Amino acid sequence: MSEQQGTIKVMVVDDHPMWRDAVARDLTESGFEVVATAGDGEQAVRRAKAAAPDVLVLDLNLPAKPGVQVCKELVAHNPALRVLVLSASGEHADVLEAVKSGATGYLLKSASTEELLDAVRRTAVGDPVFTPGLAGLVLGEYRRLASDPVPGTGPDTDEPRAPRLTERETEVLRLVAKGLSYKQIAERLVISHRTVQNHVQNTLGKLQLHNRVELVRYAIERGLDEE
Repeated sequence: MSEQQGTIKVMVVDDHPMWRDAVARDLTESGFEVVATAGDGEQAVRRAKAAAPDVLVLDLNLPAKPGVQVCKELVAHNPALRVLVLSASGEHADVLEAVKSGATGYLLKSASTEELLDAVRRTAVGDPVFTPGLAGLVLGEYRRLASDPVPGTGPDTDEPRAPRLTERETEVLRLVAKGLSYKQIAERLVISHRTVQNHVQNTLGKLQLHNRVELVRYAIERGLDEE
C-alpha cells in the first residue's frame, strides 16, 4: 500500500466523463493520488494492472465488460486491491453481486462528496463501507443463504461447528459485520482501539481467516449482525 505520508493511490472507473472527472478532481483536491481513470471495463482492467492503485472506485454499469467482472479479474490479479463500488443502483442483487465479486464497499451515487472521501479512506485500510441500509440488505441475504445451503458445493463449505469465540470477540465480530471501523467499535464498547485490534486478530486466528474482509464474510454468513 502506498499510504506513507497518508497518500492513497486511487483509480476511478465510470463511463460518464463528467462524473468521472468530478470524482477524480474531488479526490485529488483532498490529497489522494489519482493514478488512472477509465471509461469502460476492458480499459479499466488494462489500466488498473499498469497503475496498481490501492483503491478502485468502480461503477458497475460499464460498456465492454461489466463492473462485477472487472472487480473479479482485478482482485484475482492483486488480492491486496480494495474495491469501492460507486453505483446509481441500490438494487439488492447488484449490491450482493458486487460483494461476491470481491468489493469491500458499496456506496450510492447519491452520497455526498464528504461521504465518498471518507469511504475511500476507510476502504484503503480494509474497512467494509456501505451506504446506510445496504449493509442490512447484504447481511440479510447472506443470512438467508447460510440457512439454506446449496447441496454439492464441496467439502470446504461443510462447517458443522464454528470455533468457540468469547462473548467479547463475538460482540466485536458483530460490529465488524455491520461495517463499523475499529475507532467506532472502540467508542461503542468503551474499550481502546488496540483492544479492538487484539480481539479481531484473535478472532482471525481462531477462524483461520486472513483479513477483515474474510472476517466480515464469515460473520455475515452466520447472521452475526443481529443485536
